[in-house]
Amino acid sequence: MSNSNKGHLFAEERKSEIIELIKERDKILVPELVRHFKVSPATIRNDLRDLEQMGLIKRTHGGALSLDFPSVGFEKETTIKGSENLIQKQSIARQALEYVEEGDIIVLDAGTTSIELAKLLKNKDNITVVVNDIDIAACFDEAEGIQVLIIGGILRKKFHCTVGPFATKTLNELNVDKAFLTTNSLSIDRGCTTPDIAQAEVKKIMAQIASQVIVLCDSSKIGINSFVQFIPFTEIDLLITDHCITSEELLNLVNSGLDVVVA
Repeated sequence: MSNSNKGHLFAEERKSEIIELIKERDKILVPELVRHFKVSPATIRNDLRDLEQMGLIKRTHGGALSLDFPSVGFEKETTIKGSENLIQKQSIARQALEYVEEGDIIVLDAGTTSIELAKLLKNKDNITVVVNDIDIAACFDEAEGIQVLIIGGILRKKFHCTVGPFATKTLNELNVDKAFLTTNSLSIDRGCTTPDIAQAEVKKIMAQIASQVIVLCDSSKIGINSFVQFIPFTEIDLLITDHCITSEELLNLVNSGLDVVVA
């Protein structure tokens, strides 16, 4: 059916198509549905409320998620996450590389996008990198121009990184030029969030000790929330995401005052 006829759909037809769209995309925003069906935002919000009450979708701020979308406390292991959205993560890493200058002291937190950035940083000179991820540290084993400070602590098994009071205490004693932080989820209302409390504490301090906070977030994570906030939206100096971000999501972020670079 052409878009010109979408506004004439019966309510049940529209709701059925909304379910199919959400299944295809995992998440969708109210403005996208408004444009697609040529109806008012109030109509779409009513549809989403009805569908949630029927147990067919999950509503979220500004849109909806599929029932298969992970809960706020769920986190995939590093080996699984590494293969997801890899092209986007590599594009984000290449863009992030442009913000690393000779003489910088930077902190890279644990994450698969951070690993992609670490691979590119190997050819830099006169850089100090603070890490809590053993896979990222290994990337610099033969990088002569990079000094690496590995933060100790409790090993978070299956995620290859350190957390806990020893890690946070050590980080608190440092000052860095830039923090490159990854996130499990990002939204305007909750900022950057992650499923694990201990991981959130490490990320929070990494942001606090940095003169500039740069968040690396592929578009699949935008508009959703995880369990624990580690930095609010207002403390992000720069967001680097990928070209798969929707025009609505990008416009919402920019209108909220965030500096966004699309890789």
